[in-house]
Amino acid sequence: MTHHKQHTIGQSVWCSGVGLHSGLKVSLVLKPAPADHGIRFRRTDLPGNPTICAHYDNVIDTFQATTIGSAGIGVSTVEHLMAALYGCGVDNALVELNGPEAPIFDGSAAPYVKLIRKAAIVEQTGARRYLTIRRPFVVEEGDSSIIATPADQFQVHYEIEFPHPRVGKQEYSWELTNTSFSREIAKARTFGFLKDVQRLQQMGLIRGGSLSNAVVFDENEVLNVNGFRYSDECVRHKILDFIGDLALTGLPVLGKFEIRKAGHTLHSRFLAELMAGKGYAAQTPVAASAPYIPSGLYAIA
Repeated sequence: MTHHKQHTIGQSVWCSGVGLHSGLKVSLVLKPAPADHGIRFRRTDLPGNPTICAHYDNVIDTFQATTIGSAGIGVSTVEHLMAALYGCGVDNALVELNGPEAPIFDGSAAPYVKLIRKAAIVEQTGARRYLTIRRPFVVEEGDSSIIATPADQFQVHYEIEFPHPRVGKQEYSWELTNTSFSREIAKARTFGFLKDVQRLQQMGLIRGGSLSNAVVFDENEVLNVNGFRYSDECVRHKILDFIGDLALTGLPVLGKFEIRKAGHTLHSRFLAELMAGKGYAAQTPVAASAPYIPSGLYAIA
């Protein structure tokens, strides 16, 4: 596959699982789509099978997950699937699901990467376009910040800090290369703290949450029997979430992003302000001399 063409998947693939927040069992079908289609979600459980474009303009909620919606219809917790599609170089796909939330599986993007691998990735005739960061752009809120600067690859440096002995301050630098998403990021699971569980459940959230789909901490330790997948799994999952949220541009991105103590809400605000214009970014067609952006990043390391 050449880097200057768009890609979709080679066949429809099916999966099912539980929604993290709704607790509902959901079936999902990932289908091929034509060039310039982008990623779209279709609610097959609703009259007329309404479709929602996976686009930053359609973000309607960012509390504990990213929810997209339009005309009163929504799909929540889309970030892990969006990250997997982005990391695997899939530009166009239709996601059909019979519920309000994408399955959480094990709390990472790895099951979605396996699903995409099963479908295979197919080159299309349409030319790929990139969102290129042209000059520095900063969004801040309190001690949280996101800084974008020009770069010839997609790079992320993320820093988190939580007052917990097994988390503390973590930082990780990552660059999109041929296998880096599946090897370094995809398997990192969502995480949370036991002290917050009851409060969130009273709000109607994490009804499907368990130790099988999240890393959970009590006051001193991680409760999961097998511990971490990476010693710095928490910050790697934050990068996963950022990739999934950034994928709502609908384009692969060239730029470096330095992020400190952010989350879905600041990710979404950053994206909306960046895309509002102001000359910080530009859509550019890829040329033969453009930086190599690999496609088909689907191998699980």
